[in-house]
Formats: sequence, structure tokens, C-alpha cells
Amino acid sequence: MIPHHESSTLHTSYDRTTPMQFLVLIYEDKSLLEALPEGEYDSMMRGCIAHADELRESGHLLASQKLQPPATAKTIRVRNGRNNVIDGPFAETKEVLGGFNLIEAESWDEAMRIAHSFPWSRTGSIEVRPVDDFEAVRRAVGA
Repeated sequence: MIPHHESSTLHTSYDRTTPMQFLVLIYEDKSLLEALPEGEYDSMMRGCIAHADELRESGHLLASQKLQPPATAKTIRVRNGRNNVIDGPFAETKEVLGGFNLIEAESWDEAMRIAHSFPWSRTGSIEVRPVDDFEAVRRAVGA
């Protein structure tokens, strides 16, 4: 676990005159997805895609991707100078990361409103996290 630090080199602040970027992480619960009535997933996905297109046109959605199942993943860990690659996810969890949306919003409230508009909290959860300004991090660490 990485300790939480308030150091300016780890976290940056935004100029409040520009929109903030947020990563909207979509977590899926396979059992809830499998319990959907036939055709419901496809209907939810069509609605989600249409909504994403609207958000992209309005300038709020910068990027979005759906991830392949966790079984297709590889997890890399380096401990004590030893490389270890594990097929699949590192930990067994009920909810797995299924996709993400990079959005731009004027405030946390707007970011939460946008995240709430996606249907996936019914079959998992949605995490909203602000994105650090990487150029500010670059400057802070002298890179």
C-alpha cells in the first residue's frame, strides 16, 4: 500500500478557472450482470453508448473504454528486486474494473451528475476520482 501524502509532488491542485478532469471508473459485479433479464445488458449498453456520444459532443467526455474480462489481465509486481507476473487479476474481488470514462467538469457536483447518468451503478459501482495535472507534477519533481 502506498501511504497517502499531501506533498505537492504527489498531488497537484487545479486552476479553478479551467474545467477539472475526472476519471469515472466503472466496476462490475459479474453476478449482478448475469442476473439481468435477457436483453437488458444490451439495452443498457446501447443507452450508455448514446449517452457517451452526447457527452462527447458537449465536450464533457474526453475518452472512454470498456475493458476485457479480468481473466485476460496480467499483473506485474516487483518486490525485493524480483519480478513476478501473474496471469489474471492480482486479487479476487466481487467487483472488477470494467471500464472508464475520462470527463471534464466545472466542479465535483457536475462530475458526480455526469457519473450518475451512467447506468452501471445498478450492476456494480462507479468511482469518481480527480485527475492530477501531470505537467504540474513534472514541474514539481523537476522532470
